[in-house]
Amino acid sequence: MLSILDKYILKRYLATFSVMLLLFIPIGITIDVSEKVNKMLENHVPFKAIAMYYVDFTIYFANLLFPIFLFLSIIWFTSKLANNTEIIAILSSGISFTRFLRPYIIGATFVSIFALLMGFFLVPKASDGFNNFRYIYLIGNGQNEMRNNSNVFRQISDDEYIYVSSLNPDSKMAFDFSLEKFNKDKTLAYKITANRIKFNPKDSTYTMFDYTKRTVGPLDDIIEKSPKKDAIFSFELDDLTPVVYIAETLSYTNLVKFINKERARGSSNINTYLVVLYKKYSIPVSAFILTIIAVAVSSMKRRGGMGMNLAIGILLAFAFIFFDKIFGVLASASTVPPLLAVWFPNIVFGILAIFLLRNAKR
Repeated sequence: MLSILDKYILKRYLATFSVMLLLFIPIGITIDVSEKVNKMLENHVPFKAIAMYYVDFTIYFANLLFPIFLFLSIIWFTSKLANNTEIIAILSSGISFTRFLRPYIIGATFVSIFALLMGFFLVPKASDGFNNFRYIYLIGNGQNEMRNNSNVFRQISDDEYIYVSSLNPDSKMAFDFSLEKFNKDKTLAYKITANRIKFNPKDSTYTMFDYTKRTVGPLDDIIEKSPKKDAIFSFELDDLTPVVYIAETLSYTNLVKFINKERARGSSNINTYLVVLYKKYSIPVSAFILTIIAVAVSSMKRRGGMGMNLAIGILLAFAFIFFDKIFGVLASASTVPPLLAVWFPNIVFGILAIFLLRNAKR
């Protein structure tokens, strides 16, 4: 059963967090509109597309800055409790600091479950709409900018590999195409090359131009050539170059399937996809860590009052975001294991939370 104290603090926790979101999201929308309104007018973006974009923007923005909103809201209302000497009165009544922390942990549990569900279901859909709008209406070249279309090398099955030097999603055409198939003993069975290859959506076939097939024989190779050759392959051009933000747009189940498929294909972007997957779990956990840090920092009455607590809170919140972004980039662009990179900020700030909590109990 929740006591009167638990209900009082829990109500303040959730209410302040909600108000913080409601205050900052309109500010974020206003700044975004001021930056993009000229581009929207130039490109004659339909009002319906703009309205849907800002619905997606709200969810995307709230998820992106979730740690800062949570941290600052706890700092704010806990500092008010401290300045009104309410915390001193609570602890003087015989309630331990650990017991005082309980409603905060309950609040963090609610927020974590909400963040987890958002990350699994709402955020992927919002990210898809948000990024599609940006690339189609605000960034030049639309679909071409959404994909890594140069020097594409993919494993399409256990024993087949393909390569294209460039790919144009609009014309459904790729250039300098090659397909290599290997035997079970890893020796080359045959290799197909073509100057260019075009996908035919009507019948799901491919047309290869300047086609050459070299079949490796025990003594002599068999070479087949043709100016034009139709064929059916097990891959689609869109599978060769997924959009750069594809992992952000997939629900949890689809993301796991996508990562397994990309790992089998030898994708060079596998670390980027793993970072997105691991963050779905790390962000909710950060709610507990940031809650403990915020309470430990703001529960003491300081000479500078709320201003000092807010200054410390903003500094720590931005330090957390900095670590989170830096190590996310390192995991995508270097050999740093994605799991370690994603969880490193939580590990560091988890240690800090334990240290601050011990000091706050004294």
